[in-house]
Amino acid sequence: MALIETEEAARRLARAIASDISLYNEEAIAEAIANDNLFEALADVIEEGRALFKSRVSPELYAKNFYDRAIIDILVRQRASIPSKMW
Repeated sequence: MALIETEEAARRLARAIASDISLYNEEAIAEAIANDNLFEALADVIEEGRALFKSRVSPELYAKNFYDRAIIDILVRQRASIPSKMW
C-alpha cells in the first residue's frame, strides 16, 4: 500500500483513528478524564493508533503531528463537559 502523501488525507486518517479510539473506549475515556490520567490510562491504545498512522503516512507528514492534534480534538475537547482537574 502506498504511503499517504497529502496533508488532507493524513488529517482524515488521523481523525478516523482517533474516532475509532473514542468509539470503542467511551467509558474508559470519560473515567480517565475525570481522574486526570487520560494519556496514562489509554497509553496502549493511543500508541497502537500512532503506530498505524505512522505506517500509513510519509515521514514528512508524520512529523506534522496530525495524529496528536486529532487525539486532543476528539478524545479531550469533545468531552469538556466532564468534570476534571484538567480544567
